[in-house]
Amino acid sequence: MPDLLIELFSEEIPARMQKRAGEDLQKLVTNGLVEAGLTYASAAAFTTPRRLCLTVEGLLAESPTTREERKGPKADAPEKAIEGFLRGAGLTRDQVEERETPKGNVLFAVIEKPGRPAAEIIAEVLTHTIRTFPWPKSMRWGDGALKWVRPLHSILCILTDEAGTEVVPGDVDGITFGDTTEGHRFMAPGRFSVTSFEDYERKLKQARVVLNAADRAETIWHDATNAAFASGLEVVEDKGLLAEVAGLVEWPVVLMGKIGSDFLDLPPEVLQTSMKEHQKFFSVRNPKTGRIERFVTVANRETADNGATILAGNEKVLSARLADAKFFWENDLRTVRDVGLEGMAKPLADVTFHNKLGSQAERVARIEALARELAPVVGAKPDLAAEAARIVKADLASEMVYEFPELQGIMGRYYAQAAGHDDGVPEACEDHYSPLGPSDDVPTAPVSVAVALADKLDTLTAFWVIDEKPTGSKDPFALRRAALGVVRSVLANDIRMPLEAILAILAPTIAGEAKGRGLREARYILGSVMKEVGVDDVSDELVDAKLKKMEIDVDTQEGLEIVRKRMGQVRDLLAFFHDRLKVYLRDQGIRHDIIDACIAMPQNDDLTLLVKRARALSETLKTDDGENLIQGFKRANNILTQAEEADGVEYSYGADIKFAEEPQEKALFEALDDAEAKITPAMQAQDFATAMHTMATLRGPIDAFFETVQINADNQTVRRNRLNLLSRIRTLCLSVADLTKVEG
Repeated sequence: MPDLLIELFSEEIPARMQKRAGEDLQKLVTNGLVEAGLTYASAAAFTTPRRLCLTVEGLLAESPTTREERKGPKADAPEKAIEGFLRGAGLTRDQVEERETPKGNVLFAVIEKPGRPAAEIIAEVLTHTIRTFPWPKSMRWGDGALKWVRPLHSILCILTDEAGTEVVPGDVDGITFGDTTEGHRFMAPGRFSVTSFEDYERKLKQARVVLNAADRAETIWHDATNAAFASGLEVVEDKGLLAEVAGLVEWPVVLMGKIGSDFLDLPPEVLQTSMKEHQKFFSVRNPKTGRIERFVTVANRETADNGATILAGNEKVLSARLADAKFFWENDLRTVRDVGLEGMAKPLADVTFHNKLGSQAERVARIEALARELAPVVGAKPDLAAEAARIVKADLASEMVYEFPELQGIMGRYYAQAAGHDDGVPEACEDHYSPLGPSDDVPTAPVSVAVALADKLDTLTAFWVIDEKPTGSKDPFALRRAALGVVRSVLANDIRMPLEAILAILAPTIAGEAKGRGLREARYILGSVMKEVGVDDVSDELVDAKLKKMEIDVDTQEGLEIVRKRMGQVRDLLAFFHDRLKVYLRDQGIRHDIIDACIAMPQNDDLTLLVKRARALSETLKTDDGENLIQGFKRANNILTQAEEADGVEYSYGADIKFAEEPQEKALFEALDDAEAKITPAMQAQDFATAMHTMATLRGPIDAFFETVQINADNQTVRRNRLNLLSRIRTLCLSVADLTKVEG
């Protein structure tokens, strides 16, 4: 079986496109080969700045002959039907068979496709792959019609077996397939031929090209960390930058340079960001001071002066870049000293957050009000939370963040420290964006938690109010990430808060229905919502008095419609939080049906309580008693439901032990009494583990009851008593979780 080697050699491919291009090349070629009947043993793709390479091992030498039989219309069918069948089969009338069937004579076409040599198929597949390659951006050059990411210079395509090497015949836009390639642009110019993948990889290395991107990245990191260690320093790890730099060079040569002393006092993040974004330099840190003192750059060639000239040029360009950063830093500090961070934030009044949601300054005011409300819940001082909220977005108006948007929050911390803020306020400026991803840490300092939650809850409620929700895979405002951030922050900090109430307070405030009244008074619009949906947490007298004071009449049809609309949005947003929670808990091994069983219970907007209940139920159902109890509960529920439907009554009271006839029946009464005596106080104390464990102990008495007792007894009094006993089982189990939603 021959092996296939393909190389597409071009001008430099952008580093960000290389990995995907290698994957696409492998997918398109191998899928095309398999569809044409050529199977293979293994395949691998490699990329460098100037080449895409694919090696396929154990390829069939030719495609197998295939025989396909197609059933057509009846022999006496209309002529057009027969012509269509013949055209699809590629045959003439005398090439098809007429066979007798129970439904009459039917035409059958037997289509034989002879096998073809691998080279012929490869040429077709590769040509089609090159012409339809899915580059994010491509270009034409010269007089040709071919589009490629950069000018394509040569195509290497060879088959190798025991007999030798064969060049696959073919060409694309005048570029003929061959067996030659080029080495390093500067250190090994000129073309050379290859006979196999092993020969190709070996000769490329001799020509100063490391084919495997992972090998280039390993070399860069190894040499960089060794150079830093020799100077008592350490390289700041950045996997994304490492992958990008590995895509910029074919022969990596690591060089370590110096940063001018004028710039060493800049915040480390500023140095790191400036060097990474503009120069693709790695930062080298002094582990004792935390300062960035040097940098590592990666050249694409060896030089006679060991990189001295390259380093001198890089240091000169870097100084110019850092001079700009220093100018921004000093200007921002001057602004902070003159007018403080609140003064720095004033231009945000002219910055639109969203055309339907007002300015950044209006959003900051909402975040401040909510952070003050949340502060006692998370253990923060309300004044500190409000102080932090007023300035957390101030750095968006700074020159540094305008130049480097990725430094938002980080620069806020530095500017807050420079302005004299303390007690967790500077840290809140940085931490309130967290977590940005599933692997990020969540904020834990009370002030940071209050502001971070206020920021994310305001964002989510705002976009729900204007009906800009995520759809399918589209989430332009990162609302899924924000919701997951709320979920993780609440759970990690063991926060107990009624999420639905907070959202219901925010919704009318954002929509302008509580504009000018403040968040505290807007709370009573929530009271009107509670009245509308029949929730009793707020007394009618208190709500009516406050609404009258605020001159809000929710008894009008218009007022009630607004209330209904906002409540619908709040419930929809709460369901969105529950969806995010399911994703989060699924990764921790808790099944979706268990979460649904807990969501169906009261206080499902208290995420900490909800998860505590779900974890307890999950652990219970992992035991034999818990699993079998579910079966017993479902049996009781099914029998009871059918009896209630048939009799037209609800069996929910009156189970009395004096009507019990069987020992197992009496034992179940006693077990339910004992369990209820433990479960009721445990649920009141929100001790779900004890409640679930106690519920699982009912497995034995319930099993014994069903094995020996006939529910539908002839005596109607006994039958009703037993159905009411099943109702006790159902009621007690449903007081812990909605077990009807548990699968199995």
